[in-house]
Amino acid sequence: MQSLYIMKGGFAMQQIMPLCHDPIIEIEKLSFSYGDQRVIENLDFMVKERDFVGIIGSNGAGKTTLLRMLVGLLPPAQGDIKLFGQSIRRFKDWERIGYVPQKNAFNPLFPATVREVVMSGLYNNKNMFRRMTRKSQQQCTDALEVMRIEDLANKRIGQLSGGQQQRVFLARALINHPDLLILDEPTVGIDAESQASFFELITHMHEHHRMTFLMVSHDMDRMENYLGSEAAATNGKINFHVRHSHEVEDCAETNLQHTTALVR
Repeated sequence: MQSLYIMKGGFAMQQIMPLCHDPIIEIEKLSFSYGDQRVIENLDFMVKERDFVGIIGSNGAGKTTLLRMLVGLLPPAQGDIKLFGQSIRRFKDWERIGYVPQKNAFNPLFPATVREVVMSGLYNNKNMFRRMTRKSQQQCTDALEVMRIEDLANKRIGQLSGGQQQRVFLARALINHPDLLILDEPTVGIDAESQASFFELITHMHEHHRMTFLMVSHDMDRMENYLGSEAAATNGKINFHVRHSHEVEDCAETNLQHTTALVR
């Protein structure tokens, strides 16, 4: 915590401000194997609030495996993961995390509209059977508009191009206004112009919103241009490139509609 002194009625009063870079993810002695093949071994790494972490490595290095452990889809073989200060074994606030998996994890024949897919991002164990409210509908509309796919809302997800589908999945991940956004190769299958627009969008969100990013990508040029060429940490064949954002008082905007102006 840090203190900010303000004047009120001729007296200096202390106002407590939260630090911008509190730990979001704490990885301690983490290991994972597929059979006899160890892909992650004894990994120690911390992600702080408003970090942008680029995870770079060759195929089979364990990048996707790490992300799947971070979102609770795979259990660690050894070690522990803490999310927002709590062990992942007890963590319940999954709405604080948005996740965009690799596109090949999606069945294109799934019979749902774009709006239904994006709305599904609001469902969790806390509200699985609750009726969607007007606020929920507005959250969905906001996410659709931010990703410039509002005109596709009633189309079946399987009718869309690969780039359009990824925008839908990103909108789904953003609908809860997450504190942490985890992206696994989000630009695969997207044309070059859309890749540039997408990267501009997420770097803007990182710089101007209280969001933390983990992103796996093979786009070395863009990743290193934004994050720097020197890795902050290495584990096996995985390199972690990290960039901190502004202090929290530099930008108080947190709603998705602010970002709409950027992508219009």
